[in-house]
Amino acid sequence: MASHRTALRPTGSTSSRCSIQTEAQMATQNRKRGRLPGSDPTSAEDTTIRSRLLSLQKGVGCWHARVVTPQALIFDLDGTLVDSLPGIADSLTRALASLGLPPHKRLAIRGFIGHGARGLISRAAPAGSAEPLLAALEQAFKADYDLTWQQGTAVYPGVAGVLAHLQRRGIALAVLTNKPHAFATSMVGSLFPALTFAAVLGQREGIPHKPDPAGAIEIAATLGLPMSAVTLIGDSTMDIETARSAGMQAVAVSWGYHDRVALEASMPDALIDMPEELLASWV
Repeated sequence: MASHRTALRPTGSTSSRCSIQTEAQMATQNRKRGRLPGSDPTSAEDTTIRSRLLSLQKGVGCWHARVVTPQALIFDLDGTLVDSLPGIADSLTRALASLGLPPHKRLAIRGFIGHGARGLISRAAPAGSAEPLLAALEQAFKADYDLTWQQGTAVYPGVAGVLAHLQRRGIALAVLTNKPHAFATSMVGSLFPALTFAAVLGQREGIPHKPDPAGAIEIAATLGLPMSAVTLIGDSTMDIETARSAGMQAVAVSWGYHDRVALEASMPDALIDMPEELLASWV
């Protein structure tokens, strides 16, 4: 793990510009690997991703500090890989209505996400709600969400292609989320059928959830990797805190549900605005 973090600066600053290979550099690497032009069945997709990467050199929003090439990437789920806000908001609204409780605007619900099902319920229920009401609301939400989440959940544009590209390059992929474990495994399996994840861990009974580093450490142990060889990627300051507590690199994404200013203040190793920027320093 890098021993020093620098302040994040936008593209345009020489010291923080993303390190992106040129086509010529990529061709040289392919020759060293014994790969001839046109011989790679994935070259068309790789070229598309490469073109988008090269365009980032002229764009705005590529934030980059010192990032060491990882052997594995652990991703948060909600707000990082998938936009699940519509499904969560709709299920929560119906659950509240079923118990005669007032609804919340979607913007407010956006701020409830990331703390697990009970955290979501605790924030949505009226202040001072007793445990029986919280338990009933949580049960109603989970029952509804189990049947309807697919109607309100979508993979963020560009994410699936980037994950496939990373996997082809030999980087192990994993998911660590505070979403209940059964929902997490079902969602990842349904939305990313062509990908292989080394681990998918959601919130489990008796296991502390993020920002506790237990899940991240468990994934690294499963992979047989030191913490310094793993990068954790997420849309919240909780993900940054989890990475630091585990001794891993932290990459924050700006397209999720959490405030960009707070992400910047937490000083992740990198802050990115597009999924393709995940490849900028690593391929």
